[in-house]
Amino acid sequence: MRARLPALIAAAAALGASAAPAETLVAARTLRAQTVLTPGDVAVVEGEVPGALRHPDEAVGLEARAMLYEGRPIRPSDLGPAAVVERNALVVLVFRRGGLTITAEGRSLGRGGPGDRIRVLNLSSRTTVTGTVEADGRVAVGALSGS
Repeated sequence: MRARLPALIAAAAALGASAAPAETLVAARTLRAQTVLTPGDVAVVEGEVPGALRHPDEAVGLEARAMLYEGRPIRPSDLGPAAVVERNALVVLVFRRGGLTITAEGRSLGRGGPGDRIRVLNLSSRTTVTGTVEADGRVAVGALSGS
């Protein structure tokens, strides 16, 4: 047993030495909401902040959902997909069920990226519906979007 103890201590030390130090992703400068992040907008600093992102690849290309202040950690809830639908934009509403597809023109009452739920005014019926933004900027309504 005594012969194995130094080997176990050496192995534990080797594992501890090879472990990478904890890192946290922070804003390199103050960023306004709706800014799409680029590599120059973020920096990696030593230290771990629970719940914060750790690698630039997790943030670059996403849009700031809130103001990001220089030097402060970036959390996943601070970011989202870049908006493809702007407020007051004309959008195509799409209802799909089985082989049936119905489209209508609408005006967005909010902005959102793919997967976001927004309200849209159907210009034909003048009713407000809620739908899910698709990657191409269309808004899916009906059973699949939960409305």
